[in-house]
Amino acid sequence: MFTIQSMNSNITEQPLLMPKIWLSPAKINLFLHINSKREDGYHNLQTIFQLLDYYDELTFSPTQDGVITRVSGNENVPEEIDLIVKAAKALQQATGTSLGVDISVVKRIPAGGGLGGGSSNAATTLIALNQLWNTQYSNQQLSEIGLSLGADVPIFIAGHSAWAEGVGEVLTPMSLPKHYFLVVSINKHISTGEIFSHKALTMTPLIGKICDFSELINPHNDCLEAAIDLEGEVLEALEHLKSAKNYLYQPRMTGTGSCVFVEFKHEKDALVALDNLPKQWSGFVAQALNTSPKP
Repeated sequence: MFTIQSMNSNITEQPLLMPKIWLSPAKINLFLHINSKREDGYHNLQTIFQLLDYYDELTFSPTQDGVITRVSGNENVPEEIDLIVKAAKALQQATGTSLGVDISVVKRIPAGGGLGGGSSNAATTLIALNQLWNTQYSNQQLSEIGLSLGADVPIFIAGHSAWAEGVGEVLTPMSLPKHYFLVVSINKHISTGEIFSHKALTMTPLIGKICDFSELINPHNDCLEAAIDLEGEVLEALEHLKSAKNYLYQPRMTGTGSCVFVEFKHEKDALVALDNLPKQWSGFVAQALNTSPKP
């Protein structure tokens, strides 16, 4: 458990800044090994987080009244469980700031698909409000708050594609090829909790940290069999992507699903594959990012 000391006494009152749009990127897992279950209920894992240039948009308007309000967007998620609101309240409580904020959200990243949209939104909120409220927390302190909200939040705080271990918070930055990815959503949500409690979840022993990227192309995802058992369309989507032309490595599922993806060297090939998607699914083409965009 992390303990973060209030820095209220060090916070300098600043004029409130004008609203600004912050981009909140998606991620995919290039592979996902589940190594063991921890006593706290979480799982140790190894993965590569690849950031993508596909974003939700968050707008923050600081206020003097201390109230945190989601004024638009994300309406299908109750405010009390919205990670954006929870992140704002967590930072406010940790720092003791008297400021509030009005938050607007434009969602593009499919929810419940293994693309990290909620975690990315939480991280973006912590980073943005740390600046806008002038609370002066370090990235390490923000990551500690973020980890209490979700295991994927620290990768978005770090803002760099990375090799990850632990529950996903032990990060080694990586520079990955700027390839293009076709990401496909079957438009169905798979519960992470159901995946990790499923009898078909597999485990993979720890592998050494690998530096040569060519050795890291491992399509294995320990959550795949469980996801297919829960939602057979995942397998259908993976099989469909094998009909694409000129892809680099076999199609894979990201995270605990339900989204799947395939990698291309050239954008034009990814766009052709997107055009050939069955109508019941949705998708997008995005390029690999090594670092998150600055506002």
